[in-house]
Amino acid sequence: MRKKPFQKSSRLAFHSAFYSALLIGCAIGVAAQFLFNTTLTNSLLLGGGMFVLSGITIYLVIYTQQFARLKTLNQINKNILKKRFRDYEELNTKNHDELDYLIKQSVRASKTVEREIQRLNRIENYRKEFIGDISHELKTPIFAIQGFIETLLNGAIDDEEVNQKFLEKAMRNVNRLIYLTKDLMEISKLETGELKSDIQNINIKDLIMEVINNLQYKAEKADVLLKTDISQDYTVSADRSQIKQVLINLVDNAIKYNVKGGKVTVGIKPWSEDESRVLVYVKDTGIGISQQHIERVTERFFRVDKSRSREDGEGTGLGLAIVKHIMQAHNEELFIESTPNVSSSFSFTLSKVDLTSAEAELTN
Repeated sequence: MRKKPFQKSSRLAFHSAFYSALLIGCAIGVAAQFLFNTTLTNSLLLGGGMFVLSGITIYLVIYTQQFARLKTLNQINKNILKKRFRDYEELNTKNHDELDYLIKQSVRASKTVEREIQRLNRIENYRKEFIGDISHELKTPIFAIQGFIETLLNGAIDDEEVNQKFLEKAMRNVNRLIYLTKDLMEISKLETGELKSDIQNINIKDLIMEVINNLQYKAEKADVLLKTDISQDYTVSADRSQIKQVLINLVDNAIKYNVKGGKVTVGIKPWSEDESRVLVYVKDTGIGISQQHIERVTERFFRVDKSRSREDGEGTGLGLAIVKHIMQAHNEELFIESTPNVSSSFSFTLSKVDLTSAEAELTN
């Protein structure tokens, strides 16, 4: 086989023309010999002439009809092999035969391979970025724990005032590693689609009150008033555990980034843009977020106030990223509004469920 096909001639056209012309030439020669009683010499000449004439004609017809399209098909496949993709919309496939079908299929394959390569590149970039972020986040508590333990081993363990303080600091960093590992596992499942939502009918007011009761102690410790603004019961369609996690993350952040004597309000109200949904909001009187940071607060490991989250040993920078992915999995909206040093409001939509009295009792 030649190394460079599709240069000037077509072997496919030649083979097709040769065998077709041979059949025609033989048929004409035999017909002339037995039907028209010509001499053997004349029959051979007639058959040979028809072989040459029909061979050239068939070759030219096949070459004209197929060779250009075969070159196109070959070029598409070569481009796929070399990962070079282009727009093939201008291709002329008006013959509607098997060759046109193969060309269309190859174009679809080219687009599919291009999209897959783009997807793999995004995954690879995400992997590199994620590993870099994890390495950066893990090294801080690990180095801190290492430093505290080395100090204790070098003699500080015998000093009662120092050893207690260092052990408490080491424990805070251990807790931070636990929170970080838990959040990393959670967001990994969300981003890969491994964690599926168990959609069911839930009473959102009851869920909010459960979260409020669980975080009340933390609010009191931070001297923050935690209250609700719920005038009506709503039954919504959502994954209860995931929405609970969303509320915990938002309320916990509202407490953490608040001021002494501040307050956090968790409420529900109808969503003005869609009557079939409600808007759940968490509003605080805290430090707020500057406009340049609002679009980034849902990024992994992004913190508005890095020092505060690191000091309490619990901030991982993944809470709002988890919230964003959960709302996306629910096909719901997440809104962030904030004024620096005044307040912040995080709100999200949930789809209402209209229940009969009997169904409502079962849900509650």
